[in-house]
Amino acid sequence: MAYDEGLASLIRDDLVDRTGISEKRMFGGLCFLMNGNMLCGVHKGGGMYRVGKDNEATALAIEGARPMDFTGRPMGGMIDVDDDLMADDDRRAQLLALALDFVAPMPAK
Repeated sequence: MAYDEGLASLIRDDLVDRTGISEKRMFGGLCFLMNGNMLCGVHKGGGMYRVGKDNEATALAIEGARPMDFTGRPMGGMIDVDDDLMADDDRRAQLLALALDFVAPMPAK
């Protein structure tokens, strides 16, 4: 599965001022890691954010967000988003804030 390089560029721009960010091909797309912990990513048709179970309900209330279920069953704390949401700076920023809230406190890998 390929990913949209334009979507990857959007996330790179969102993360440009953050330290500890790296990129890794995962889940058939491109993931962005913070200090070695998965934060978010892009895949064919959209993106994903690791918001954690405590932030999941808030994330799912954002239009265009849905549970990530690549394997056929939902992955707790992971949010899948469509292209429309990825193109919306405000909604993308809301999800990134939730993901940072969850991932930033994690110990580095």
